[in-house]
Amino acid sequence: MKKPFVTLEQLKEIIKEHKTPFHIYDEKGIRENARRLKEAFSWNKGFREYFAVKATPNPYLLKILKEEGCGVDCSSLTELMLSEALDFKGEDIMFSSNATPPEEFKKAAELNAIINLDDYTHIDFLNGITGIPETICCRYNPGGVFTISNGIMDNPGDAKYGFTKAQMVEGYKKLMNLGAKQFGIHSFLASNTVTNEYYPILAKILFELAVELKETTGAKIKFINLSGGVGVPYKPDQQGNDILAIGEGVRKAYEEVLVPAGMGDVEIYTELGRFMLAPYGHLVATAIHEKHIYKEYIGLDACAVDLMRPAMYGSYHHITVMGKENEPCDHKYDVTGSLCENNDKFAIDRMLPKVDIGDLFVIHDTGAHGYAMGYNYNGKLKSAELLLQEDGSVQLIRRKEEPKDYFATFDFSDILKDMKYE
Repeated sequence: MKKPFVTLEQLKEIIKEHKTPFHIYDEKGIRENARRLKEAFSWNKGFREYFAVKATPNPYLLKILKEEGCGVDCSSLTELMLSEALDFKGEDIMFSSNATPPEEFKKAAELNAIINLDDYTHIDFLNGITGIPETICCRYNPGGVFTISNGIMDNPGDAKYGFTKAQMVEGYKKLMNLGAKQFGIHSFLASNTVTNEYYPILAKILFELAVELKETTGAKIKFINLSGGVGVPYKPDQQGNDILAIGEGVRKAYEEVLVPAGMGDVEIYTELGRFMLAPYGHLVATAIHEKHIYKEYIGLDACAVDLMRPAMYGSYHHITVMGKENEPCDHKYDVTGSLCENNDKFAIDRMLPKVDIGDLFVIHDTGAHGYAMGYNYNGKLKSAELLLQEDGSVQLIRRKEEPKDYFATFDFSDILKDMKYE
């Protein structure tokens, strides 16, 4: 059973000031999780988490993570600008992009961010724009399929990202000739893994690659970035990852491969988004309609604009009908939003307690890739974001969108710009 981090009584107070729908985040949970991660890799003196800004690009949340010692992983110009505004700079920032426009490389270089190149051809591209920095990273793609003991996890060979091994060797040589002094290795082989095996297996692959690159090119390997991929248990019957066990598994691979090769000073980085924040965010919505045709439907005041993953991927997000946690789940519903798209459904054939109009719904695990993936199809407006602070108070950390925001990029009518919305 998944339990919300906010109570019905708290929500009743919150909605007196902030109408649903909204995303709400748990500061206490975020901080505790960041500290567990740091503890798990405390054996590595240079360890650092670079939070994937794309997962939840909110300055208030980034500030919390900064206070917990995290850096940021950026993949666009605006993410770099947001990070700069929060005083992340230099090696606080990892810039991991692909098909990168020149102005984004320029901004990353201006901030002295660690640039993570996605392709061999980007070496000359970057050199022609800003020159090659002394510290540079390259993203590795081993190709094929990635498997662990319980089967195939993902198919890197079909992914658009990264260098081949041969390109890594030639790339390092070329980068050294262009002035690079120390290197990083980065790789992402599987998404949202709920197994303690993934990171240690990935780490061993990258550690062995690091030894080979050092031996064949003479390059100084400064860090290895294990990237993301450590997932969360979206379903209530799933067992979550044990980050302490994961950290210990990576340590064993480090001692087995890197230390004997004289590389015991290599720093370990992570680049987690989902693991860091997903469980510490809820989408809160109200049941506003019911429909009885060939199926039973409950219509919420939220829609896929607020949480795109179920519509886009068919992803499962657990739902709690607040105040009815102990009632039998003996009614089958499709839980929908109001978009003119049939895939605008938060759940299909979901067994829930009997729902009444006005019931508050908590949709779990929306703290990463939730609000961030929203859009404005049908002219729908994105919801507010709130922070449940450690002292129990609630702070508005992003207001809901208004029609004036939707019309702001039009140079069409002053009437639209001045429209009021209640």
